[in-house]
Amino acid sequence: MRLAFIKKRFSIHGGAERYLQTLINHLKKEGHEIHVFANTWTEEDGIIFHKVNLLPLSSFLSNLTFNINVNSKLQTLRSKVKFDCVISFERTTCQDIYRAGEGCHAEWLDIRAKTAPFYKRLSFKINPLHISLLNMEKKLFHDTKLIIANSKMVKEQIIRHYAVPEERINIIYNGVDLRRFNPENKDNRRKDIRDSLNISGDIKVLLFVGSGFERKGLQTLIDAVSLIKRDDIMVLVVGKGDIKKYRAAAFRHGISDKIVFLGTQKGIEKFYAAADLFVLPTLYDPFSNAVLEAMASGLPVITTKNNGAAELIEDGHEGFVTQGLFNGQELSDKINRSLDNLRAMGENAREKAEAFPIERAVKEFVEVIELLFKLK
Repeated sequence: MRLAFIKKRFSIHGGAERYLQTLINHLKKEGHEIHVFANTWTEEDGIIFHKVNLLPLSSFLSNLTFNINVNSKLQTLRSKVKFDCVISFERTTCQDIYRAGEGCHAEWLDIRAKTAPFYKRLSFKINPLHISLLNMEKKLFHDTKLIIANSKMVKEQIIRHYAVPEERINIIYNGVDLRRFNPENKDNRRKDIRDSLNISGDIKVLLFVGSGFERKGLQTLIDAVSLIKRDDIMVLVVGKGDIKKYRAAAFRHGISDKIVFLGTQKGIEKFYAAADLFVLPTLYDPFSNAVLEAMASGLPVITTKNNGAAELIEDGHEGFVTQGLFNGQELSDKINRSLDNLRAMGENAREKAEAFPIERAVKEFVEVIELLFKLK
């Protein structure tokens, strides 16, 4: 088959990028011809790249112009090259298959509206970015032949907001590299990382990984830690966000000595190895790759009901799922309960993650492409 993939930035870094990279590598080995339509990319053997221009002046213009230009480029090429299937990992309107990795923007705005001040809620209705994303979602969910959701939660949201027939949405959970993310990392990395951060072996380390601290719920974690009456815990915060703002929040709570901000980091698996418990009180995540990576690393996980990855967690078995998005008390209770049962829940988490290797996700995706090709 001659396959076209749409990804604004194609590289080997990041969860969605690793997923796409593994998928494309598998398809290359099967002998398929691979084209990638992108604005920027890392060169790869066996892939034909097509430059798609965009205006980077704002998110609104970037999204709008990328969609217009990729449509135009595909239309021009189709007079010379026949693609058997076009697969998009972006919000575009010219694909046969769309992977809704970013979830449902209409749902995210609903969640934000529940707590945002009036002026912010008003901006959701007049901001060109939100207007364009909602219009784009409406068109792509209506026109795309097949949609891939990475959780039941996202599938239900798409159906609720856009009345998409259920049979047009396939669920394929994210996958994880079980060799890279492995409990055995603790044997050779745990002590080195802890020593480099001056964390003794008897300290219980809570790990938070995520960029965009507000959406990922970092404030709720800080609130929860301030309620825990024990001196043997520390929080490592890995990711990009307004560190100054949340460091000030920790100071106000009197727990500055318990929160360490590490910024963005390479080799994230070594931080899972150094940790005892993974906590992500996110406001909205279609399916957090970090949750599955933590589970594969043998860590119990606490996250919220608004994370598609929560579908893999049974309360008290692999971790806990919180119901309140801003409930520090509920989160602190779940943290305390987890700290009393780290070993068993960590083993359960690894066992659950083993059912979701990246190879399985890729195999299921390939089956969807082949099915659609046969139906054409």
